[in-house]
Amino acid sequence: MARFRNKKRKPFAKSTIRKQPSVDHVTGDKIPKSFVFSRGKLPGILRQLQMDLRKVMLPFTALNLKEKKRNNLKDFLNVSGPMGVTHFLILSKTEAAPYLRVSRTPQGPTLTFKINEYSLASDVAQSQLRPRCPKDLFKTPPLIVLSGFGTGEQHLKLATIMFQNIFPAIDVNTVKLSTCQRIVLLNYNKTLSLLISGTTPSDYSQLASLDE
Repeated sequence: MARFRNKKRKPFAKSTIRKQPSVDHVTGDKIPKSFVFSRGKLPGILRQLQMDLRKVMLPFTALNLKEKKRNNLKDFLNVSGPMGVTHFLILSKTEAAPYLRVSRTPQGPTLTFKINEYSLASDVAQSQLRPRCPKDLFKTPPLIVLSGFGTGEQHLKLATIMFQNIFPAIDVNTVKLSTCQRIVLLNYNKTLSLLISGTTPSDYSQLASLDE
């Protein structure tokens, strides 16, 4: 005799994962996306800096990008095309100092900076009386502010174009101020001082001094 099950079957629920847009509604171009990874062995503190940089590049970056020792630059280039990745941020460490390379894929150009000093996001948060980190902090890209790049020198023009195109453009007429919670401030004065904000323009979460 057939047996009847009394178990209630769960209804099928369709996935509601929100897909990220691939085209900038302001310029009509592809939205810039990035990979942040390292070449060679990094000490633990630079690994933390790498994770901080990935959070800065959110939401259009691979936060949990897995790296293996056998991976070379060509492997990342092969993956970047189908995924629409436009920029690489590459950390490395030599006996002299750590370095950061910012590269446009697939054919460059590449800017190379020597890192003189830096602070991690956790260091700055510990120094603040009331550090803020809302849940939706990384849902929208940061604003980018350039200072001191208007000297007319050729290499500064190249750096300006590179950094302006590393984040999506913003339409000042339609942007909601409530979504502007982070700032990337680049100030050039012989050395390139990189200030990466936490939540407000006066609440920085990372400071790095870079030499070209």
